[in-house]
Amino acid sequence: MIPRPDMSVSIGRLTLRNPVITLSGTCGYGDEYAPFADLSALGAFTTKSVTLEERKGNPPPRIVETPAGMLNAIGLANVGLERFVTEKLPVLAGLGVPAIVNVAGHCIEDYLAVCARLDPLEAVAGLELNVSCPNVADGLVFGSDPAALGNLVRKVREVVRRSVLVVKLSPNVTDITATARAAIDAGADALSLVNTFVGMAIDVEKCRPVLANVTGGLSGPAIRPLALHMLHRVYREVAGPAGVPLIGMGGITDWQDAVAFMLAGATAVGIGTVLFVDPGVPVRVLEGMEDYLRRHGLASARELTGRLNALNRGPAPGCNTAGRGVRP
Repeated sequence: MIPRPDMSVSIGRLTLRNPVITLSGTCGYGDEYAPFADLSALGAFTTKSVTLEERKGNPPPRIVETPAGMLNAIGLANVGLERFVTEKLPVLAGLGVPAIVNVAGHCIEDYLAVCARLDPLEAVAGLELNVSCPNVADGLVFGSDPAALGNLVRKVREVVRRSVLVVKLSPNVTDITATARAAIDAGADALSLVNTFVGMAIDVEKCRPVLANVTGGLSGPAIRPLALHMLHRVYREVAGPAGVPLIGMGGITDWQDAVAFMLAGATAVGIGTVLFVDPGVPVRVLEGMEDYLRRHGLASARELTGRLNALNRGPAPGCNTAGRGVRP
């Protein structure tokens, strides 16, 4: 009998039972999603963004479907820091899965206040800095400027002593390796990439944008090839040599996508937009990944990270090409 593969992975000091994580903004604070899936089966759960003060977000309409994806302009609507601590965090603590809290802010002081409040709390396993939200006026200030990003991460690092510090990178930059390097040099324990791409939709009959915010963040399978390329670049040029783990995301819908991101350099993978269609996808992704590891004679999920042999375009040692197909 072939032994079951070891699915555990490590994101900094945080050990996850497996590499599958839910993405910020797709499952609320956990209690909204728990009735539809067994969260305890996942590696980690990422909350929607938490800001210092409560936010109502952008006016509707703020979501629109697109070919192979969706645009959202939610605008970081959330209950605010103190309500999150008193109302939501106790629920998260009982879900049986490590919680990564996504943190956003208007300025450095906002990030510092939220992170300093949350870091000592045992229910918080990680803090993910959202420096790349394209749906708010100031959302790209830090994410698109390496110097500003480095300054933010450096100051947040001073107050985050217990939790794993993750920085979520924007794809809306000229060179994503520059912002990745800035975040790592400033003390990030891990990077998550990529966030949504800026896009828009137009109602041709009404001759106006569909979203009240005009633009929104594009997510879903449409961005998968771009996200995969960016993650591979960051792993190959920055994170891999530095030994910093990456959480890969961007249009993952099945186990093949998840394996592809890990082969390209991800330590863990985030699943988001597809959850609006089918909440059961993460469990099936795990099952497919386990089967893949068995078929390829790999003892652990950790062996997938960076296994891609990009130099000669051939399969990495141990990769069985029989029956491989190309998916759209």
